[in-house]
Amino acid sequence: MTPPIRGPVSPLATSRLAVRPLGLDQVELTGGFWARWQRQNREVTTPHALSWLERDGSVANLRSLAKVGSSVPHQGMWFSDSDVHKVLEALSWDLGRAPSAYLSGSVSELAEVLRAAQQEDGYLNSYVQAGHDVRWDNLVMSHELYCIGHLIQAGVAHARATGTDELLDIARRAADCVVRDFAELRRKDTDGHPVIEMALVELYRQTGSRPYLELAQQLIDVRGHRVLDPKGHFDSTYYQDAVPVREQSTVVGHAVRALYLLCGVVDVYTETGERALLDSALRQWESLLATKMYLNGAVGSRFDGESFGDEYELPPDLVYGETCATIASVMLSWRLLLATGQSRFADHIERALHNLFAASTSVERDAFFYNNPAQRRTARPAAPTQTRPQRAEAPGTRPHWFQCACCPPNIMRTVASLGGYVATCADDGIQIHQYLPAVINAPAGSLTMATDYPLDGTVELTVTSSTSDTPWTLALRIPDWCRGATVTVNGDAASASPGERGYLELARPWQEGDRITLTLPMPPRLTTPHPAVDALRGTVAIERGPVVYCLESPDQADGVDLNHVEILVDEPLAEEPRPDLLGQPVIVVTAAGFARDDSAWAGSGWATLGEQPPPTGRPVRLTAIPYHLWANRGPSVMRIFIPTRHT
Repeated sequence: MTPPIRGPVSPLATSRLAVRPLGLDQVELTGGFWARWQRQNREVTTPHALSWLERDGSVANLRSLAKVGSSVPHQGMWFSDSDVHKVLEALSWDLGRAPSAYLSGSVSELAEVLRAAQQEDGYLNSYVQAGHDVRWDNLVMSHELYCIGHLIQAGVAHARATGTDELLDIARRAADCVVRDFAELRRKDTDGHPVIEMALVELYRQTGSRPYLELAQQLIDVRGHRVLDPKGHFDSTYYQDAVPVREQSTVVGHAVRALYLLCGVVDVYTETGERALLDSALRQWESLLATKMYLNGAVGSRFDGESFGDEYELPPDLVYGETCATIASVMLSWRLLLATGQSRFADHIERALHNLFAASTSVERDAFFYNNPAQRRTARPAAPTQTRPQRAEAPGTRPHWFQCACCPPNIMRTVASLGGYVATCADDGIQIHQYLPAVINAPAGSLTMATDYPLDGTVELTVTSSTSDTPWTLALRIPDWCRGATVTVNGDAASASPGERGYLELARPWQEGDRITLTLPMPPRLTTPHPAVDALRGTVAIERGPVVYCLESPDQADGVDLNHVEILVDEPLAEEPRPDLLGQPVIVVTAAGFARDDSAWAGSGWATLGEQPPPTGRPVRLTAIPYHLWANRGPSVMRIFIPTRHT
């Protein structure tokens, strides 16, 4: 068996892949926004999260199980174990980037807590073991397999990052317990919250033990046949249990659950070759991108059930947009990219990372949004600093932790493993999917990538070694937003026309010292929504490169109310460099606007057409900042989409 790569997705059946992933030991982020975040993730977010896991009782719940006769009541959510497991995964991937005695010690300490809590047959769940539920008796709600799935992902991450089985042994014992109880249809149901499907596939890839793969397929096969009794908690659609997976045409129900399930679907396709699974995942992804996704990468428009709405149901001021859902969309897109090699999946990953994902965390990296507004009409009170708010209704600033704390650990593990999303390899060369300063070591050769992207669109790649004198292909993604890309090789112009997969392909016998300069023009632009999105009709948003912009009240002139402004779409947008906005260099975009005076409408919310008050107001200059920076200067009013006005 080929050893797995040091990364979250490491398929065994590589013959079915269009491109193959590279490990965290093969791609190193060396500078810029994302490398800085990785450093802060280790230095700030990790101790912050470990402290909160102790404060909120998540670790205590597990620790108490090892004490004979302990009757300590369970604290927090019934699935709080999963927060511990995701933090362990994050720490493990971070260890895969660089050693750390602190991280290693933290993992060992928590692993010992899990080992002491685990039952003899491998079962592990602090809520059930404390007597609050019966094993496997309430799968629609209990999250038992969900928690074990995250334990498996942590164990696999630690084994790949460190080469040891300290955590993997615990995860395998739990997985073996599930196999004994569920495999071969000994149970015909599944968990209400998917994740174990992709976890089991990855455990199969790590160990070569086929029962894990077979159980993952079984859990996918039974879903959609109403095997879960909702018991009045939403309906079968919410649990992706109303339509068999292979027949589903669009994403439905709880957004995170739907996308986690599809990750497992693509993983099972990759290992078995069942095309119907890939076709279903592609249909649902395409429907998601076309009809159920926000410009900033948010998915899941409804607070009710943290769920997808109908097609084009995308209200900006009522969006839920859970951070975990956007992360799940990145995970799915990565798997589809590996399967197809198509740039559209990398395009979405870029949109998600640079916008909603980047907005999920404060610039200090110790506070987080669970759900992510796309418009804020009033400046809400700041988040509490010593208590944990509910996940819904984001306050005026990011809370430091949550009662349901799934998002912060998910952010942590994503940041720690970001190197795995940058580049891939194939028999004919190297493919670059995301642009950021990095060192890339692939079978065909090694590269350095230098860029200030997305501040500007110049990307310089240097070949530092080539393992063959024969030609191989360097493929560079041309983003779907880009017009007029150019490329030079050692100063000579080359064709910049992307191929059918969306990549500019440069094939030649590469030598050490060869320099490739890719230029991606990124003037600010206005983006209009689909005409079927009723809530956004007559508005536009500002974008520049991959970055979505927003208007935030601290940047506007005195007296400008962002609920009563329009943008003059016939006037040009202007760029304004800010070398130190919230501790980082930023390009601000300014636009000609109009501040409406709606006082003539006082006392009435509508008027007969032709009798409405004439529009009055004054010209203003509107200032837009990258959306990911909003809510870092205190409570504010904010909007992405702006009503239009013609001069």
